[in-house]
Amino acid sequence: MIAPSTLLLSRRHGARYDSVDALRGFAMLWMTAFHFSFDLSHFGYWPQNFRLDPFWTMQRTAIVSLFLFCAGLGQAIALQQGQGWARFGRRWLQIAGCAVLVTAGSLVMFPQSFIYFGVLHGMAVMLVVARCTAAWGRWLWVAGGVAVLLPWGAQLFFASAGADWAQVFNTRALNWLGLVSRKPFTEDYVPVLPWLGVLWWGVAAGQWMLSRPVPVVSLSVPAALKPLAVLGRWSLSYYMVHQPILIGGLMAAGWLLQR
Repeated sequence: MIAPSTLLLSRRHGARYDSVDALRGFAMLWMTAFHFSFDLSHFGYWPQNFRLDPFWTMQRTAIVSLFLFCAGLGQAIALQQGQGWARFGRRWLQIAGCAVLVTAGSLVMFPQSFIYFGVLHGMAVMLVVARCTAAWGRWLWVAGGVAVLLPWGAQLFFASAGADWAQVFNTRALNWLGLVSRKPFTEDYVPVLPWLGVLWWGVAAGQWMLSRPVPVVSLSVPAALKPLAVLGRWSLSYYMVHQPILIGGLMAAGWLLQR
């Protein structure tokens, strides 16, 4: 059993939890495999329908869900450890800055379907909301459920009495909310709804686990999973460099094959 004094000390000093980092690291590897498959398709080596094939669309949903759930866990841990707004703000600026870079890079590569509200854009908004609502406690489970269901309710509304409103919410100015009748044409789309619900569930789960006599998140992971934990600690940096490396490698391979 971990002594309470040890737990208190670790909370005060912002200790990392290998279990959460390893889960995030697993999501990173899964994302890498998904993006590599997408890149192979994009360059014509292995054509796939990533927009409609359930095999790919369901994987994307699972990967984004895992990312945002881990982000919620991270917020619960940070708040429990007393993270102030200043430190939160520094991390938020990193995420927001990377979101701008993603938009710029995708605008060059996919000018017709560039990313204007992808996973990093969504996280920048949702993390602020999550921090401001973390005190809701158990009600976060309910709020998460409502957030997940709202887009479906909006689609029903737009298909009937609210048909005239569909065009308004489908515009780029408002479709980041997620209350749309059709998905926009973009390479990555992670609107606030329903995804805020998943992040809220992550916060609620983290708060529950941290309230146990021995927090579940503090449990160690097997030695074989330690590399995943290391990867999870550098998730933002890895996210920003993995696609340029994959795309650059495939472009180099294509150039060599044509020689």
